[in-house]
Amino acid sequence: MSDLISVDDHLSDVLRAIRPLDPVDAQLADALGRVLAEDVTAPAALPPFDNSSMDGYAVRTADVADAAAERPVVLTVVGEAAAGGGGAPEVGPGQAVRIMTGAPVPPGAQAVVPVEWTDGGVGGGPAEAMSPAPGRRDGDGWGEVRVYRPAGAGQHVRRRGSDIRPGTLAVPAGTVLGPPQVGLLAAVGRATVTVRPRPRVVVLSTGSELAPPGADLAAGQIHDSNGPMLAAAAEQAGAAAHRAVSVADDPATLRAALADQLGGADLVITSGGVSVGAYDVVKEALGGSGGVTFRRLAMQPGKPQGFGLLDGVPLFALPGNPVSAYVSFELFVRPALRAMAGHPPETLHRPRVEARLDLTAAAEGGPGTLTSPRGRRQFLRGVYAPPAPGEAVGTVRPVGGASSHLIAALAQADALLDIPEATTEVRPGTHLTVVLLG
Repeated sequence: MSDLISVDDHLSDVLRAIRPLDPVDAQLADALGRVLAEDVTAPAALPPFDNSSMDGYAVRTADVADAAAERPVVLTVVGEAAAGGGGAPEVGPGQAVRIMTGAPVPPGAQAVVPVEWTDGGVGGGPAEAMSPAPGRRDGDGWGEVRVYRPAGAGQHVRRRGSDIRPGTLAVPAGTVLGPPQVGLLAAVGRATVTVRPRPRVVVLSTGSELAPPGADLAAGQIHDSNGPMLAAAAEQAGAAAHRAVSVADDPATLRAALADQLGGADLVITSGGVSVGAYDVVKEALGGSGGVTFRRLAMQPGKPQGFGLLDGVPLFALPGNPVSAYVSFELFVRPALRAMAGHPPETLHRPRVEARLDLTAAAEGGPGTLTSPRGRRQFLRGVYAPPAPGEAVGTVRPVGGASSHLIAALAQADALLDIPEATTEVRPGTHLTVVLLG
């Protein structure tokens, strides 16, 4: 086993070779999910002016200080302030301005009385407080409004700059832009932002036995599942994936296909042809190039791996069995893609949690135990259940076996059981590290 490379050493070599992609300017509509590559500061206050948080009446606090249900204060309505409008009259003693949510607070006003605290300007009493009717307009006047509750200074007023002050850092570089961050960037007036681009990934399956999904199978053929699976995994990791046509077991054909794809790729993934068989086309085509190194890792599944730079483009040569290909993607390719997209180191990997092994449904490798080969770090597929009330850790149960062709079992899994190299047997109830895939 001395010639086997550890999972951690291989991952370290991969990440040392990966560089973040150069930033690009993107329209705000295209920035979701990308990593911001600049500090964005607020050029102006947000909100830019004092405005009302309620539909109601802008008033002076002294005028409504004694308002009560049994002794309403009667104010003269002198105008109206609407969102997006301007020019509302100043509020003087004994006066009010009808105001809509988001409208600028008129000069002289110190608070907003919600319409529910008034008669709605149509007479009557508190029983009519929910009436949406505006202040009654008599000819050129606006009538009166009865106020049944006092309002303190600033009540129901959104102060200028209460969200962000001018010059404040709104969104720092390195932020992954989600919907709230996109909304904030729009609020401070940004139509474009500088972000790391989505890596362009080419996925290329190898094997003369492969037929595209939907095609009729000839004798000895199987449908290509790795191509769609790895392309979907790359998209889920934040990349823009392109699935090339699968290549037969011919080194010259593979080299030509790679040469054709490299110009439009930031990263290339191949699957199959990396072991020691007579038709391991990827290893035969690239093994002597000097840019791609083929290794055997102390892991199961996924022992044969290839990685390197081909014309400066990172290339991952993954095993051909579906489970091996997917586990290899999660452990090595996904962190590389996220590093290229500018994600910080602490967010490159899937979350890991501690979980208690549950073998009640089925036992692996013998009654009541789970077995693992000595010297191999095994990543079994499993289903994780979060902690029950009062429990410190959740549980995880294996699905399927250790065989790397069991794609039906893989489709049921939402976690990987990480079993260390020195562990050969795991009993029920043992605490394990679990990689969460969901």
